[in-house]
Amino acid sequence: MDFVARFLGRRLAYTYEITALEPQSRLVMRTAEGPFPMETTYTWTAIDNSHTRMTLRNRGEPAGFGRIAAPAMAAAMRRANRKDLDNLKKIIERHPQR
Repeated sequence: MDFVARFLGRRLAYTYEITALEPQSRLVMRTAEGPFPMETTYTWTAIDNSHTRMTLRNRGEPAGFGRIAAPAMAAAMRRANRKDLDNLKKIIERHPQR
């Protein structure tokens, strides 16, 4: 699947391939094309009958300038992920399942 994001003011385009899928439990995908190789893992765990915890993990090996800037990029990725997840939470809570 193709994915476009904005990160540190730049447009990044990736092509992901799904490498693992456990329905309602885990999804792993990695970049087939993009600025640097990355793997993203989503997991979902039922907390109770009406709540689910989702976790997100990104792993990557930057090269070139990305390797030098890796610590700053990691912090920026955490902030961007937190912002995206906060927005997703607001959307989900605004439209609860009936």
